[in-house]
Amino acid sequence: MLTAAFLFASGVGIGVLGTLIGAGGGWMIVPLLLLGFHFTPQQAVGTSLAVVFLNALSGSIAYMAQGRVLYRMGVAFASATIPGALLGAWLVQYLDPRWFSVLFGGFLLCIAVFLHRGQLLFLSRKAGEGEGPRDIQSSRSPTLRLGVVISFMVGILSSLFGVGGGIIHVPFLIVVLNVPVHAATATSHFVLAITSLTGSLVFLRQGQVHLTAAASMGLGVLIGAQGGALLSTRMPGEPIRRLLAAALAIFAIRLILRVVW
Repeated sequence: MLTAAFLFASGVGIGVLGTLIGAGGGWMIVPLLLLGFHFTPQQAVGTSLAVVFLNALSGSIAYMAQGRVLYRMGVAFASATIPGALLGAWLVQYLDPRWFSVLFGGFLLCIAVFLHRGQLLFLSRKAGEGEGPRDIQSSRSPTLRLGVVISFMVGILSSLFGVGGGIIHVPFLIVVLNVPVHAATATSHFVLAITSLTGSLVFLRQGQVHLTAAASMGLGVLIGAQGGALLSTRMPGEPIRRLLAAALAIFAIRLILRVVW
């Protein structure tokens, strides 16, 4: 009973923060299940994706009502993530817990550095520079095509690490495509709902989704996601990015130390 209550309370907090930054909360769920409940990597990823789906679905409904989703871009990116998500779900079956912790920790640390800098690490200009909002969403836009390629990779990492993909899509939309923060979080959630559903169905079929944990956290997430969507309209983008970077770094270091020390 206490465990279910704790998971529910965690889900509320994850739902608020995950929707606020458009990252779905998987980057918090997986470490929680690994460190706090000793799930296997596959169980943690599968359960996380199920909860992320509920978070993304709830948040997307709120964002769609607010008219903040860029649908053409979202559909293009979501279509590219599906085959990547299937591939990632297959790859994670071959990772042992130690390798998973190191790789996942390193992945989170890289994203934290990326967000903290607030700019591309290897490119000096934004890919969407010189293109307006309508131009970026055109099928002829090289920026949109770059986004489709990135989305395929996002799909792989989504099911490989159980993060849903928003953790990559949000900074990509903001930093590379120059999409405003609040439109980026909304569009990311739209893509995230489709990506996480694809991955979670694969893990569910393999019996790697802990239904009790997913239900307890999922209920909390559904409640918290609505609060996060509302709160996001009252917060500037910079604190959101900084908060995400700091939280990612903390989780990354903890996961790596778990293995090497």
